[in-house]
Amino acid sequence: MATTLAASTTRIRDNYVHMAFRAAVRDKIIREAPSDGVAFPKVAKAETTMLIQTPEQAAAARGACLDPAFVGFIAVCAYAGPRLAEAAGLQVGDVDFLRREIRVRGQVQGQTRTTAKVVPPNAGSARTVYVSDDLIELLSRHVRDIGSWGEDAWLFGVGALLNRNAAGHLWRQTSELVGPAAFALHDLRHFDASGLITAGCDVVTVQHALGHSTPTITLNTYSRTYGRRLRTGRGPRGRLCGVLRTVCGLMGSNMELTCMFTGSW
Repeated sequence: MATTLAASTTRIRDNYVHMAFRAAVRDKIIREAPSDGVAFPKVAKAETTMLIQTPEQAAAARGACLDPAFVGFIAVCAYAGPRLAEAAGLQVGDVDFLRREIRVRGQVQGQTRTTAKVVPPNAGSARTVYVSDDLIELLSRHVRDIGSWGEDAWLFGVGALLNRNAAGHLWRQTSELVGPAAFALHDLRHFDASGLITAGCDVVTVQHALGHSTPTITLNTYSRTYGRRLRTGRGPRGRLCGVLRTVCGLMGSNMELTCMFTGSW
């Protein structure tokens, strides 16, 4: 199994099997769990396997999409950063076109047309996302040209909720046209997060924008992106040093320079 499935999937399934064996031990059906001591495959950290698209690639995906109804979905994922299920559960009423806000209030659960249903978002994930004028304009055109469907005015998935399998199929068709095919639909969420971080947003701001339960999750997921941003601190620090040299030149005293650093005025 470990050679045909991803390491994370193998670990999850092994855990299920191990729990079943442990339950059998507690019920005295077997003496010991044969899964004890089994070495699980190592799962690479998300930050090391993450693929982040360039702005040009994200724009190309929108432009190449053959399904006009799916273009808005790609844009929301890329420029508002919801989870796939959260984007699929959006209604027209969730978009405040005047305030430029999107409210995440539900998510589509289920992988097929028959099993798909809308449930509340994960604990702590209900949120308001502040978006750009460009995205609001794109969604306005989507409502005008594509419309919504159903009594609840669902924004995406014409005639049926956009489930994971359907969205994945549409994305694969699109990504094959623009490449590279290695990009997954979920990578658009990472694209949005990296944009927020690069723009200077702190961890807590990004946490709330993405709906993470704790800032630790955000930092663990995007630590490399934050690390790259830290290296850009040389420029601002250089400018600060320039101001410092100017001030010290006006003061004309090394003693005063020492006082500035030690706070012993």
